[in-house]
Amino acid sequence: MTTSYTAENYLKAIYHLGIESGSGNTSTNSIAEYMLIKPATVTAMLKKLKEKKFISYEKYGKVSLTKKGLEIALYIVRKHRLWEVFLVEKLHFTWDEIHVVAEQLEHIQSTKLIDQLDAYLGFPELDPHGDPIPDQKGVLKQIPNTTLHQASEGKEYQVVAVKDTSTEFLQYLMQLQITLSTRIKVVRRIQFDQSLLITVNGGKEINVSEKFSHHIIISL
Repeated sequence: MTTSYTAENYLKAIYHLGIESGSGNTSTNSIAEYMLIKPATVTAMLKKLKEKKFISYEKYGKVSLTKKGLEIALYIVRKHRLWEVFLVEKLHFTWDEIHVVAEQLEHIQSTKLIDQLDAYLGFPELDPHGDPIPDQKGVLKQIPNTTLHQASEGKEYQVVAVKDTSTEFLQYLMQLQITLSTRIKVVRRIQFDQSLLITVNGGKEINVSEKFSHHIIISL
């Protein structure tokens, strides 16, 4: 089914805010804040999406994807994350450069192109930020959800994903020489502000904020 770029952007936003957050739904104001637009504009678009049976929505109520809307959202996410893999692995973009380009490429409608891209890349399960890539049936690999904030003192962990994919955060990680598979050891938790003293790949100790620790997904 062909949908407009605008509709696709809304469905993807509802997916990120509702499904990926774990709540299953979101609100008009949350969508407006996420997309940097006015709530009245969001309300008008939600009415159109409801008419097409892409979402369940009542005025001033929660917004959730229908089965039809979820299928479309997952396909958009699939395209976006496959293009991110392609940009990093084949065109040697850095992980802070790919999001904006993938936002443009995700609207390509050719299913054959996307399936062949998937095969060309070797059917990757994760994108360069550690996010799972939906397969042809919309199934995603389950990934850890433990954050660095939940880590124990004295233990070493591996970075498996990042929650914040903004250019600023990814560039900060590059300055700290942190990428996926980096080993991080929690030396000490500062009780005053919940910041952490850590080592990166056995190097010198550095201090990171509580906010930072919430955006790093880890595993043992």
